[in-house]
Amino acid sequence: MRVVTVNVNGIRSAARKGFFSWFESLDADVLCMQEIRAKEDQIPAEAQLEAYHRFYYPAQKAGYSGVALYCKQKPDKVHYGLSELDGEHWQEMDAQGRYIQADFGDLAVISTYFPSGSSSAERQQAKIQFLKDFLPFISRLMETKQVVVCGDLNIAHQRIDLKNWRGNQKNSGFLPQERSWFDDLLKVGLHDILRELYPQDEIYSWWSNRGKARENNVGWRIDYHLCSDTLAERALKVMVYREQLFSDHAPIIADFRKSDDAS
Repeated sequence: MRVVTVNVNGIRSAARKGFFSWFESLDADVLCMQEIRAKEDQIPAEAQLEAYHRFYYPAQKAGYSGVALYCKQKPDKVHYGLSELDGEHWQEMDAQGRYIQADFGDLAVISTYFPSGSSSAERQQAKIQFLKDFLPFISRLMETKQVVVCGDLNIAHQRIDLKNWRGNQKNSGFLPQERSWFDDLLKVGLHDILRELYPQDEIYSWWSNRGKARENNVGWRIDYHLCSDTLAERALKVMVYREQLFSDHAPIIADFRKSDDAS
């Protein structure tokens, strides 16, 4: 099984840059996208991949946020937003198009785009509330489902996950409270499979557009495949693809062996 996740920073922009032609060459089973920034009637022709079942959950605000899933196999069910799964307290975040989930039997594949708190103290508080609410939700979901949570979490977990960690300890995305929350997320049973497979590698998934951050690999790792136990045990490799520029984020490709394959 191959699962790809990417923050496209605009599905129309990514399409113009050749993202979907590249993606088709991967023969992936699932694509998780974040920040599509388009309503469903604005999805470009290049993104209408006939080999995939396509599900979009845009934000109500035009040109903002939004998530999507492309699945080769038709899901048993697709959940748009968190309100139907976990209550009305999610309505404000659901209006921003931050969560979509496809169920395949006992497996839930999730594409999610966590809030960024970098623009203001108010947005940081909204981010912290999202984190507080998400932890018990995902813990309960894992009682009945194997899960893979894919997306832009807007948090670099460890020092190794960003180049300039010393200068970012008071900035959103690397605050002690956020990093501690990430510790708790792993304690409930999720696995950061890239970090488990490559514990010492300096690997980033996002680079600022300022200066020559991408050229000099001055980045952050804020995009993840987080898997529950059984799926994590089947993880073979995870690769950040940097050869082509589709977005300020790079696509991340994760390969898993089949459940009946002991090799």
